Amino acid sequence: MGSSLNAHNKDNHQKLNSTVTPKFQDIIKSPSMLFAFGFGSGLSKWAPGTVGTLAAVPFYWLMSDFPLFLFLGVVLVASILGVWICQAASDAMAVHDHPGIVWDEFVGYWITMIAAPSGWFWIVFGFVMFRIFDILKPWPISWLDRRVSGGLGIMIDDILAGIFAFAVVQIAAAYWG
Repeated sequence: MGSSLNAHNKDNHQKLNSTVTPKFQDIIKSPSMLFAFGFGSGLSKWAPGTVGTLAAVPFYWLMSDFPLFLFLGVVLVASILGVWICQAASDAMAVHDHPGIVWDEFVGYWITMIAAPSGWFWIVFGFVMFRIFDILKPWPISWLDRRVSGGLGIMIDDILAGIFAFAVVQIAAAYWG
């Protein structure tokens, strides 16, 4: 009976934490939480995924002049570390994918922008394309989102949304560029 009660309390704890957003002073105490919450952008009460993606734009802008191999290296490392970062934040909050965890949006946007043409039009176009794929989650993004759990589950749907958006940006650049 004790284990049944603990399981019940654990379920209630997860449900409670899925709606509770930590404070900035809480996330700065942990590097994984600081990254997972996009340096505070995930604390937004309004559309934290969109705000998180918006917060990824200045980082992209700083990396946009990197040679392609270096940009790809940063995105690869951010993706791999993102699995651990998102898992650590989920574990700390006892919830699978808190809306404030936005590191996956950072990585997804950066994937979208691989080899994108320079200029504000492309930055905004990539932002819009990534948000569309991330929000609508067409198949197989939605399938992965439902079936893969943990840090990988948090990251994988945004990685795939970034790949889809990358394809649209590249096709548009070939057509309009």
